[in-house]
Amino acid sequence: MIPKPPFASELTLEQELHAFESLKPRLTEVWNALMATEDAHCTSVVVPSLTLDQEELTKLKGVAFYEERLLSLLIRLRNPRAHVVYVTSQPVHPIILEYYLHLLVGVPASHARARLTMLCCYDASPRPLTEKILERPRLVERIRAAIPDSSRAYLTVFNSTPIERKLAVLLGIPLNGLDPELSYYGTKSGSRRVFREANVPLPEGFEDLRDEHDVEQALVDLQKKRPGIRRAVVKLNESFSGEGNAIVTYPTTSKTDIRQALAGLELAVDTETPDHYFAKFKRMGGVVEEFIEASEKTSPSAQFRTSPRGEVLATSTHDQILGGPSGQIYLGCSFPAREDYRMVITEMARRVGHVLAGKGVVSRYGVDFLAFRNGPEQRWDVSALEINLRLLGTTHPFLALSFLTGGDLDEHSGNFISLGGRTKYYKATDNLRSERYRTLLPEDLIDVVTDNGLHYSHRTESGVLFHLIGALSEFGKLGLTVIANSPAEVDELYARALHILDAETSYGQ
Repeated sequence: MIPKPPFASELTLEQELHAFESLKPRLTEVWNALMATEDAHCTSVVVPSLTLDQEELTKLKGVAFYEERLLSLLIRLRNPRAHVVYVTSQPVHPIILEYYLHLLVGVPASHARARLTMLCCYDASPRPLTEKILERPRLVERIRAAIPDSSRAYLTVFNSTPIERKLAVLLGIPLNGLDPELSYYGTKSGSRRVFREANVPLPEGFEDLRDEHDVEQALVDLQKKRPGIRRAVVKLNESFSGEGNAIVTYPTTSKTDIRQALAGLELAVDTETPDHYFAKFKRMGGVVEEFIEASEKTSPSAQFRTSPRGEVLATSTHDQILGGPSGQIYLGCSFPAREDYRMVITEMARRVGHVLAGKGVVSRYGVDFLAFRNGPEQRWDVSALEINLRLLGTTHPFLALSFLTGGDLDEHSGNFISLGGRTKYYKATDNLRSERYRTLLPEDLIDVVTDNGLHYSHRTESGVLFHLIGALSEFGKLGLTVIANSPAEVDELYARALHILDAETSYGQ
C-alpha cells in the first residue's frame, strides 16, 4: 500500500484548519441522510484513541484495551448498507469480534462481518492511538482505501484534540465530534462559565486559576463568601475520571494556615503528592469550589449530543458509582438515574446543550451533577459540577443497551424501552480486577459465560455483555454491562456474574 498525500509531516497548520472547516458541511449532509432513512449508505471510521495527558495514560493499566470499549459502535452494522472501519493499537482477538457480531440484532453476523474492516498499529505503547496512526502513512492510506465513499463517511473518536483534527483532514472526512478550538468549554473552568450562561446552579467558587498562588487566594476569597465553610475542592481543568480532584480542609482564616492546609491536600489518587499535583495545576490550570456538605449525596449525570444541525438530543441519565480515597474516582454507573431528580438533571443538561450548540459545539457531552439532601424526607437539591465534551465512561454501556435491545429512550420519563416493550435497567463498570482473572484467556471467558448462562438473551432481553476482554490475561481486568428488567434483577445478575467469575478462577483455593 503506497501512501498518497497529504502527509502529516507536510501539512501546515493553516492548511489543516482550512481543510477542516471545509469538511464540516459534509457532516451535516451525512447526518441529514442518516436521519432521513435508517438504511442510508455511510461509513463510520472509529478511532477510539484516549488522547489524554501522557502521565494519565501511563497510569491507566491496559490502556490499549480500553479501545475495545467502543465495539458496541458495531451497532452501525445493523444498517445493511453501512460500513465500519475500526482501528486499534493491537489486534482484537477474533473470538471477541465474533462475540459482538453474533449478538447484533436483525442482521446475520457474516453479513455484518463483510462490512467491517479491522485495522491496527501493532503498537502497545501507552500513547494515544491517533498519534500512532499519524506516524504510519501507509496505515492512513489503508483507512482511506477501506472507505467506499468518502462523501458519506465520518470519523468517530473518543475525544477531539488537534491530532484528531489532523487525522480527519488526512482522511478527507469530517470529524463527528468537537472542534478542538472549542475544547475550553469542556474544561472545569469553561464548564462553570457555561453553567452560569445556562442559568444552571453550580457550587460557589472561582475558575481560570493558574497556579498554587491563585488557589490560595481563591480559598481565602471563598471563605469570605461562605463564612463557616469547612472544606473546598481543587480541580485540574483537564483531569480524567475525578483523578484531578483534591480536597482542602479549612483550619483557620489566616492565609498562612491556608498554605499549610494545601500541603495536606486530600488527593484522589494514593500515589499523588501535593508538589506533583500543583506542578500539573500550573500546566493545566483549574478551579476552586466549595465542598457541599450534606447527610446524603449522590452524583448523577445526564448525557446528550448536539447535532450538526444545532439540535440538542437526549441520550441517557445515570447514577455514577464513585470510589477511591476521597470518593471522587469514577468506577461505574447505573441506568437510569433516580426518578427523584432524573428529569431535573435532564432539563438542566438540555439548557447547557443549547448554550453549547450556540457556540458551535457538535459533540456528545455529559454533565455531572451533585444531588444532595439532609434527611430522607427532604427534597433533593442539584448542583452542576462539570461538562465532558467527549465520549464518556457512560457512553459504551448505553451503546451496549442499544446494541442488544434495539430500543429507544423515552424522553418524557427518561426510561429506555426495548423493542419488546420492556423498561430496561443496567449497571456497568470498567473496573473488575483480580489476579485470578489473569488465568483466563478470551476463549475461556466465552466458555465460562456460555456454561453458566450469562449470555444476553434476546428472549428475556436480559443478560451480561463483557468488554475489555483483551485485558484479562495480562492485567486481570474486565468490564461488564448487566442488563435486566428491574433494578433488583440487575443487582442480582451483577452479583451472580461476579460470583461465577470468582468461582471459575478459584483453582486450588
